[in-house]
Amino acid sequence: MIRTVLPPPRARALSIGALSIGALSIGALSIGALAIGALAIGALAVITPAATAAAPAAPVYIADAAQSRLLFQGTQAGAQFRGVFHKFTATIEFAPDALAASHFDVAIDVGSLDTQDKDRDGTMRGADIFDVAHWPAAHYVTRSFARTAAGYTAVGALTLRGVTKDVPVEFRFTQTPGGAKLDGTANLKRLDFGVGQGEWRSTEMVRDDVKVEFSLALKAKP
Repeated sequence: MIRTVLPPPRARALSIGALSIGALSIGALSIGALAIGALAIGALAVITPAATAAAPAAPVYIADAAQSRLLFQGTQAGAQFRGVFHKFTATIEFAPDALAASHFDVAIDVGSLDTQDKDRDGTMRGADIFDVAHWPAAHYVTRSFARTAAGYTAVGALTLRGVTKDVPVEFRFTQTPGGAKLDGTANLKRLDFGVGQGEWRSTEMVRDDVKVEFSLALKAKP
């Protein structure tokens, strides 16, 4: 006959107690896991809308060609001269409260330059200066914006004569009843872009420094 040997009452109580403590521990872990999960879901509910919220959009303007000016200033033989580009387009996306969404895109017909001197204009359009036969257009596209004490600054890439380099622009932006006004300046070195070949590489006759000025009358893009 096989006899079943039961543990002493105290041993059975300990076993039951251990099982109960284990069950409580497992239950506590489960409750803890649920609580952590609930916190995680709550955090996602709070964070996700902010993280996925779209950045403020900037209104889109175009330059009114008849009311806008794009000028440059250089120095030749110790005397300053000024010129203008008669043909250019500018698409301006800008808002003071949406700098991250702002963007300038300016295309210039280099051959439209005019310095009020036909001989100089012909030389500047020629192969040794702008070489408009091979590089008829210049292009400026911004990358970033920041506020300054006087207004704003933009950093963008200028492509001129087949060379692309960063050129910062300082400007002021003013809302008007019919759109906005954009006024600013930029400074660059002509030789950085290869504007000046052969004898025109010398800075004794024509200085390297060039100042660009612009005044754009902006209207909402249709």
